[in-house]
Amino acid sequence: MTVSIRQIGPCFAGEVEGIDMRRPLTRDEVAAIHAGMDRYAILVFHDQDIDDAQQLAFTQSLGEIEHAIGTSLRAASEYRLPTTFADVSNLDKENRPFARDDRRRLFGIGNRLWHSDSSFKVVPAKYSLLHAVSLPTRGGNTQFADMRAAYDALDEETKALVEDMVCEHSQMFSRQLIGFTDFTDEERERFRPVRQCMVRVHPVTGRKSLYLSSHAGEIVGWPMPEARAFLRDLIEHATQREFVYTHQWRIGDLVMWDNRQTMHRARPFPAHERRDMRRTTLAGDGPTAVQLAA
Repeated sequence: MTVSIRQIGPCFAGEVEGIDMRRPLTRDEVAAIHAGMDRYAILVFHDQDIDDAQQLAFTQSLGEIEHAIGTSLRAASEYRLPTTFADVSNLDKENRPFARDDRRRLFGIGNRLWHSDSSFKVVPAKYSLLHAVSLPTRGGNTQFADMRAAYDALDEETKALVEDMVCEHSQMFSRQLIGFTDFTDEERERFRPVRQCMVRVHPVTGRKSLYLSSHAGEIVGWPMPEARAFLRDLIEHATQREFVYTHQWRIGDLVMWDNRQTMHRARPFPAHERRDMRRTTLAGDGPTAVQLAA
């Protein structure tokens, strides 16, 4: 079956037909998916009745995997999934929803803020692929913001201001925004800030985009209050309604997005209900900015 991708209504995402993730991809199918990502930045695949091994094989056919090690508050003994998956569910190792006051759940609420996956790593993520295994009865949608369109809509003065800007990103910054400051010394060391450029250029299309995230908490060379206010203004600009696509999940959906060109956030859902979402991630090509010496 020939791969076809159509734009979803007036938004910037694309819906894919002709891909069955239970079987290996052909070279032409791989090329079509990458071309679709270059154009749309988000691809939606419906009715993918796949297991973890098939999701992982599909992901690896597109590039190198990023492992999820030390990115949450789950201890290694508490992992529900192998490190080839980022476990963005609300479930413990026994597949039970976390208690409402469990610090692992409270840390995860930070995913309701606009962010780009792994911007807190020296080498940030390329693509994320999220598969819906079980869903709550209401809520739990995911929203995406087109950071290319957000950049294009900036006035020329602001474009010049952000062109060579470098920010520091850390999960501690994003969690502080929701009042979560309960970090151990080991976690503070693990979540030390890294530097990322503010403007990214797509290696294929040449199109510029804002590289924003709630993880961004400092602008190099700026006073903290001014930096935080400016970053908030940029996020408000980038997440205006005309730049946002809201995905309403159904079981079997797999959504893939380009972290270099988008931000996203999860929406609330009942705390006692299961939301089992399994994410594989493609590694980025390299750092976006020079890091400080350790």
